[in-house]
Amino acid sequence: MAIEIKIPSVGESVQEALLAEWFKQDGDVVQKDEPLFVIETDKVTLEVVAEADGMLTITTAADTPVAIGAVVGSIEPSKAEPSKDRPAQPKEKTKKPPLKSAASPASDSEKTSKPPIDGELLSPTTHKAVQIKDALAPSVRRLIAEKNLDVSRIKGTGPKGRINKGDVLLHLEQAPAGIPEKVDALKEGSVSTEDLKERKPMTPIRKRIAQRLLEAKQNTAMLTTINEIDMGNCMDIRTRYKETFKKRHNVSLGFMSFFVSAAVQALKEIPEINAFLDGDTIVYHHYQHIGVAVGSERGLVVPVLRHAEKMNFAQIEHKIVEYVTKIKENRLELADLEGGTFTISNGGIYGSLLSTPILNTPQSGILGMHKIEKRPVVVDDQIVIRPMMYVALSYDHRIVDGKGAVTFLKRVKEYIENPERILLEV
Repeated sequence: MAIEIKIPSVGESVQEALLAEWFKQDGDVVQKDEPLFVIETDKVTLEVVAEADGMLTITTAADTPVAIGAVVGSIEPSKAEPSKDRPAQPKEKTKKPPLKSAASPASDSEKTSKPPIDGELLSPTTHKAVQIKDALAPSVRRLIAEKNLDVSRIKGTGPKGRINKGDVLLHLEQAPAGIPEKVDALKEGSVSTEDLKERKPMTPIRKRIAQRLLEAKQNTAMLTTINEIDMGNCMDIRTRYKETFKKRHNVSLGFMSFFVSAAVQALKEIPEINAFLDGDTIVYHHYQHIGVAVGSERGLVVPVLRHAEKMNFAQIEHKIVEYVTKIKENRLELADLEGGTFTISNGGIYGSLLSTPILNTPQSGILGMHKIEKRPVVVDDQIVIRPMMYVALSYDHRIVDGKGAVTFLKRVKEYIENPERILLEV
């Protein structure tokens, strides 16, 4: 009896999702716990795996809005156990002729009359036929389809000339407008500039991001204060202890753990930045749930370090690594995103020198980190070169006065420039 594949519940408030992508094709043989497709809601993306071994039947196409609980396909359980010597293969694949090796080129008649085997690509670097499933990851297939690219023009640098995402991105960068085939056609006069435009509906996550950013602009009295931090001492400590830290805790020591710990101490001193405005009431929190903004392929998400005031550096770094892994594997849950009282965003990893972050409502404050850059500064009346970072605090002026915001940022600066103060809480 076929097993129905249903859209799982991801939270009480979520009634609909987008079936963003199938990792398999209709008729494929799948194994239990193998990822089948990914769904996208206004808050998270989630991979759905197979519940059993068997043959997949797809009834709902990708890029389709679906209700929670809707049936989008089924799996016909395998009739027999797969051989221990070799895995079971789909029946249709056994009917296809074997691929010719590079040492046995096809005759001229074969080259001209024989159609290509369904689902094969020719890599220009090796001139070998390779199957799409083996050659292209789902993200690569999606990117090629989105940009309407001719695969034969893309130079593969992977094993046996296989094409990876980096090859596709490089191919796009080397062509004007990022659409080489259509641009060539434009030059030849066979297409118009209208053909170079692409219309694509917003994903649920992108819609939600846009909605929240607009709410923050329209419904808060947002203001930003800026300071700069000498990262020298912090960098020295990180360099001195990073090897020992990794050996002992099995995780790398990053700058985020310094900033999370510094923010926790500063929030204790300036509690209104850790508060919410609920109507005419200010709700203060006597704990620090710190959200850490993480960029992903589908948009920005902010998983929360719950009770960061109880976490040491190793616990912070482990939790961040766990969240990043869950985001990459589309396993992030709504519970991971809820309850934050303050947010930290690191635009520096993308090269940002300075920006003014937007509030993650209903929170009243967000701290923006930026790239570390060597600059001339005055120390003891001497001009010296120091590794400096601009930091920005955006805050809701309805709750937080300028004095409190400036004091908060000054405290973060003091803790980062003298990390021992974090441990001593002074």
